[in-house]
Amino acid sequence: MSMFPNQTWQSQPERGLFDNIRGLGRGGPQLLKELAAQVDVTLDGQRPWDIRVKDSAFYDRVLSAGSLGLGESYMDQQWDAPALDQTFTRLLGNGIEERLQGAAGLGLRLRLALLALRARLLNLQSAERAFQVGEQHYDVGNDLYEAMLDPTMSYSCGYWAEAEDLESAQRAKLDLICRKLELEPHERVLDIGCGWGGLAEHAARHYDVQVVGLTVSREQAQLARQRCAGLPVDIRLQDYRELDGRFDKIASVGMFEHVGGKNDAAFFDTVARLLKESGLFLLHTIGTSAANPVNDPWIDRYIFPNGELPNAERLAQALRPRFVLEDWHAFGPDYDRTLMAWWANVEQAWPDLAKAAYDERFRRMWKYYLHCSAGFFRSRNGHLWQLVLSHPQGRRETYRAPR
Repeated sequence: MSMFPNQTWQSQPERGLFDNIRGLGRGGPQLLKELAAQVDVTLDGQRPWDIRVKDSAFYDRVLSAGSLGLGESYMDQQWDAPALDQTFTRLLGNGIEERLQGAAGLGLRLRLALLALRARLLNLQSAERAFQVGEQHYDVGNDLYEAMLDPTMSYSCGYWAEAEDLESAQRAKLDLICRKLELEPHERVLDIGCGWGGLAEHAARHYDVQVVGLTVSREQAQLARQRCAGLPVDIRLQDYRELDGRFDKIASVGMFEHVGGKNDAAFFDTVARLLKESGLFLLHTIGTSAANPVNDPWIDRYIFPNGELPNAERLAQALRPRFVLEDWHAFGPDYDRTLMAWWANVEQAWPDLAKAAYDERFRRMWKYYLHCSAGFFRSRNGHLWQLVLSHPQGRRETYRAPR
């Protein structure tokens, strides 16, 4: 069973220029130890967040490939850390990537420059590429996501203001979205990036609305249709750019990270075209503090191909000519708690998942993904934003945002 279509599950180091860039000689291990010590991480230390090196190849891989080498060497069991989330909180909270780039030499800097140039020159989220992330990430297998997620199958940040467990946090998030959209019976609602239908089901069942949900994942579409059977919900395997019609309210939850800056105009113009003049649009997205965001090489290769997190400046620039900003709500620390709850579920379900042919390398990959993501939010490099938007001339009354 292939976990990700078209993905080979063995290490594939880059060939060519970077073959000859290896660890800066015998100084490589010492250099990494000094860099790690600057962010309170000890190589071969005994604290829960310290990195225990099991294979000396770890040093060369990190020095020559940066975060890609760090992730791949973890997948290959060349290092470990008992509290991986705490490790990443320290690494990401103290700019370890920038420190590594400055110390590791020309090879790593060239690699990262080429990645930035690729993102700048190519439209990695074009309509032709729209279904790649669905095939590689969301079509991994519904059994994995059913084990990891709560019963609503919500694959986005929960709302933990008053919640004590994952399911309560996700149901609170779904209801918060519906209340922010001021849903009324019989309204027509569009859910761009509907996932497994959690929001569509909740809105149709509890607010008596009709929902059209869009996804680029065949596995998501199939399960969402089953979950929403008997409700006024239409789940479509369709790119947002292909949709026509008019909607009273629109939501996009956890999908904008796949849009890409080159497609901001197309995305928001599409929403403006589909949204009725008096309507409301809620955008729920991860955000970053980075001035010039580029998808992490390891995340790009193994988790979310062609992803691109927005920063506040990018959003403001795209929204200013198109919408009125009614509300901007930030609750990024809630994502840390959500991610750790997801990992607890995966860990508990692992014996059954292993029987379904998910191997140990996949388990380590998934653990690395969830824990480095938790560290991203805990270090305050990552944010979770919910924006409520309206047409410039479409609304006269004051918007009172619920919390």
